Amino acid sequence: MSWDALKTQKEKSIPTKSIDGFIRNPEDETKLNKHFANVFKGEEGKAVIDYLKSITTETVAGPNITSNGLFHIEGMRFLMGVITTRIKKGEKDGR
Repeated sequence: MSWDALKTQKEKSIPTKSIDGFIRNPEDETKLNKHFANVFKGEEGKAVIDYLKSITTETVAGPNITSNGLFHIEGMRFLMGVITTRIKKGEKDGR
């Protein structure tokens, strides 16, 4: 390996683990977060987020819920967490 190749290798961004557990470059993460922030920035986007929260994070499981039903709700809550975290990061980094 040449010195030029080593220098070029250092200049490349190092992939990191993402909010959702997948490995992406920091630039791709930032771009994805900005996309989420832009999609949900208007009144319609906020209404969609409110609806998604009402069926995920604000849902209460009763005592008769099955294991599979609970797993399903927790999966939806995880996805809602990914969405809201990406929105917040996208807004923080600037649209």
